[in-house]
Amino acid sequence: MLAVRRTDAVLVLVALVWGSSYLVAKSATDVLPVLAVLFARYALGALACGGVVLVRRRAWTRTEGRAGALLGVTQAAVLVLETYGVAHTSAAHAGLLISLTIVLTPPLDRTRPPLPGRFYAAALLCVVAVGLIGAGGEGLGLPRVGDLLMLAAALVRAGHVALVGRVTARHRVDPAHLTAVQMATGTVLVLPFAVPHLGALAASGPATGARLLYLALLCGVFAFLAQTWAVQRTSASRASLLLGTEPVWAVATGLALGGEHLTPWSATGAALLLTGTYWGQAVERAHRARTPAGPSRESGKPLAGSVPAP
Repeated sequence: MLAVRRTDAVLVLVALVWGSSYLVAKSATDVLPVLAVLFARYALGALACGGVVLVRRRAWTRTEGRAGALLGVTQAAVLVLETYGVAHTSAAHAGLLISLTIVLTPPLDRTRPPLPGRFYAAALLCVVAVGLIGAGGEGLGLPRVGDLLMLAAALVRAGHVALVGRVTARHRVDPAHLTAVQMATGTVLVLPFAVPHLGALAASGPATGARLLYLALLCGVFAFLAQTWAVQRTSASRASLLLGTEPVWAVATGLALGGEHLTPWSATGAALLLTGTYWGQAVERAHRARTPAGPSRESGKPLAGSVPAP
């Protein structure tokens, strides 16, 4: 029982770290350009992942290099959308909207059997919730720019997760190697656009530096390694449920530490979104368990070891 509680505590800690990352990223983009934040996050993460790989000293495969480079491109698209999105909306909204990945991923994964109608009912509930969250105090309506970017990020992230699932189902890869290549790819992709902002990055203060280290090391390397350790010691369903508390922590940190607030409409939307995502997750999990053919191996968050959403 002690081992079970320790594993659960690690998974909850990972979800808390990811949830808090939205507020940390928003704080960083308040003082630095988005591209500077992205470059620092990628570069620091790449260095840390490189250190982990060197310590482990395991043989590489060509598949890890090719797949890591491809996934690095899709991961970069996710992080660009997420970081720009959180810069133009609240951390609470960002954490809630990105959770749509849970209901967007299964329909995109062609290796899985067709989903029942109840799953799409849950997805429809999430659509209504998004309208309430994005409309602020005015009731149903179109989301704001930052919310739209987070919606786009959730869709791209779902595609990224589905792609990771296909890669890991067909090939045996080392998650640490895959992560290192993704981080290196992201660094190379972001660097040319971040060059004009490197001076501002170098001149940033200790507080901003601490935020960037938090995003790169705790939300990236630590969260991935801790998740990998914990998932190997519990069931996929239990891990998915505990990691799925990420949006709850995003809202909690945004309200408690970021001075944010939810209007009655957005609070209702938040409740509906959490209900819809958990419902959809439960339906998909039960459907997968009843299907003899079985699905592809799941990467889970953070996208086969990649840095999670900010």
